[in-house]
Amino acid sequence: MESKAYRIGIDVGGTFTKAVLIDNATHDVVDRYSVLTTHADERGVAKGVVEVFRNVLDRSGVDPRDVIFLAHSTTQATNALLEGDVASVGVVGMASRVESLLARGQSKIGEIELAPGRFLRPGHRFVTTETLNEQSAQALVEELRDEGMRVIVATSAFGVDDNSCEETVRKAANGIEIPVTCGHEISKLYGLTTRTRTAVINASILPKMIDTAAMTEASVREAGIQAPLMIMRGDGGVMDIQEMRRRPAMTMLSGPAASVAGALMHLRVSDGIYFEVGGTSTNIGVIRNGRPTVKYARVGGHDTYVSSLDVRVIGIAGGSMVRVKDGKLVDVGPRSAHIAGLPYAAFADPAVFADATVVFFRPKPDDPDDYVAIQTADGARYALTNTCAANVAGYAKPGLHAYGNPDAAKAAMAPLAALLNVSVDEAARQILQKSTGKAIPVVEQLIAEYGLDRDQAVLVGEGGGAGALIPFTAEQMKLRHTISKDAEVISSIGVALALVREVVERVIPNPQAEDLKAIKREAFDAVVRLGAAAENVEVTIEVNPHAQRVRATAMGASEMRAKSGLTAVSEDEARAIAAQSMGVAADAAQIVAATDRMRVIQATVKEKYLKFLTRQRHPVRAVDLEGVIRIQRANAKVASAPAQQGLEVLKRFWEDNTVYNGDSVIVPDMFLIVGAHVVDLTGVVALDQAMTVARTEFEGLAPDVPVVLVATAGTRR
Repeated sequence: MESKAYRIGIDVGGTFTKAVLIDNATHDVVDRYSVLTTHADERGVAKGVVEVFRNVLDRSGVDPRDVIFLAHSTTQATNALLEGDVASVGVVGMASRVESLLARGQSKIGEIELAPGRFLRPGHRFVTTETLNEQSAQALVEELRDEGMRVIVATSAFGVDDNSCEETVRKAANGIEIPVTCGHEISKLYGLTTRTRTAVINASILPKMIDTAAMTEASVREAGIQAPLMIMRGDGGVMDIQEMRRRPAMTMLSGPAASVAGALMHLRVSDGIYFEVGGTSTNIGVIRNGRPTVKYARVGGHDTYVSSLDVRVIGIAGGSMVRVKDGKLVDVGPRSAHIAGLPYAAFADPAVFADATVVFFRPKPDDPDDYVAIQTADGARYALTNTCAANVAGYAKPGLHAYGNPDAAKAAMAPLAALLNVSVDEAARQILQKSTGKAIPVVEQLIAEYGLDRDQAVLVGEGGGAGALIPFTAEQMKLRHTISKDAEVISSIGVALALVREVVERVIPNPQAEDLKAIKREAFDAVVRLGAAAENVEVTIEVNPHAQRVRATAMGASEMRAKSGLTAVSEDEARAIAAQSMGVAADAAQIVAATDRMRVIQATVKEKYLKFLTRQRHPVRAVDLEGVIRIQRANAKVASAPAQQGLEVLKRFWEDNTVYNGDSVIVPDMFLIVGAHVVDLTGVVALDQAMTVARTEFEGLAPDVPVVLVATAGTRR
């Protein structure tokens, strides 16, 4: 009998390090284990990572040889930068004599404030490329080493086009065993200052991350696991440990990225606002067209070329504590029960709160003294939190991690309600209103910023505290919501199921078909080198004509996952999934177009318009064979054609859906579906660019292979 295969995902959070063991065939969670994150251990977070994966294997009885994928997120890069625990960096800047006047200043990076009172102050040398050779490179590296620099950055003007000078410096540094980061490794974008700054940040955490990687990998191999060790990236993908040793800065913010990966793979979310609700803080971001929104991270107020999720952080979560002044509820948070070291009242025995009283205290010496605790008759103290309020008000339902003992929560809430001179239910509601009042403006801003349709903007709850905040927030905003199955370990699940990812960017004015083909191939080759199975790699091309920037994002499953694939959903199941998402009866959702790997389903919905009028809209869902909604639009048009007619139909469809309004032109937002691949053309502003991108997708297809187009109303360009 063929043995089962398993995946292990480990999320290193601020408080806990959690591991899950997942059946590779079904994606079911087989077992889980957690420990307190080992920040203070001499081995750092690696100790906790090793402990959880060993324990989850021991408890489940799974043979380590049956583990085909092991990955973990890490807080180490982020924490090292926040705490200023970094290595000193020396920069060797290079340019030709003609370019040297400008490049000398651009390659000299000023101090970067990582945390209050903690600065990264890079050393600097500059050399013209005409005088650079092995001897001069070695002399520069030795000078920087003698000044105390532990890592070298080699950065050259136009190094993205010709990296030979940077490689000369690398060779010199390697010769005396000093770690090196080259600018061209970090980004292929022009912009010497930002590229160099990003390389400096990367280099500053290189020694620590290399040590941790070596320790973790040795423990994994010692345990008998032969699968590749992968690390979560801050943009939602994973990379192998060799790549992490080269570009550790890519792991910044990999914790929030892990939870989003879990939502995408486990919940099959296409569009929505995700909340990762912990005990102390909540991360909020957007999933758009089945992908998390990504931006460049800022460090110490400076731009970088490190891609990370666009995450907004608020100081409200499941464990946030109540604050009262002059008999009125004045705030909730930012301190939590975890920081105060108090248990949640909602998880206690109701009997302990007989004769309980309200007491005020400071969680930390410098905090205000208006935080509330409930003190029992025997002197024990409990925190009143959002989780407690959600249990009182009935929003934390059985089965959710936030569900405790509603009777205990009500008994503990009674002394506070008496102090506020309101009912127990009203006290709980005031707590939730105060908390969600901080989240709602962030959600509204994200809906506006990313152009989400409100009827598509489902709130996705993740993390152990999701049940404490999401249902009430959704009710207040009149939005749908869903809470992840296994929400408390969704980040670990996301790590286990994440796809291998790589991004290649170039500055290309007026890109032609050959340019797009070349960058697409480069991204494809890069992600395959990182462990993705070539047959299922998808490459998305984005053209930004304003910045003259082309981005190719390649994503693919690892080899074993590609071979295992889940059972395909039937046509009826796909229609049911789409109908539920659109809020219509299953028989009202019809398949209007399809490829061999995707069904496009549409319905007709009548709705009131103004006071007495009605109008029709035609929501569309594109559902892949795994049942994942890949395109979700409230009102759209669909066209299909064989590949040999694809360009002709695209041209006609584009022109038919373009609106000419006086002096302005409003072009459609359009998606192209080829097989299981969705090509997002929503950022393309001209028909010739859309045709160029489509031409690269159609190349090599048999003439009769079906392709599908989905168009929605666009914005003025």
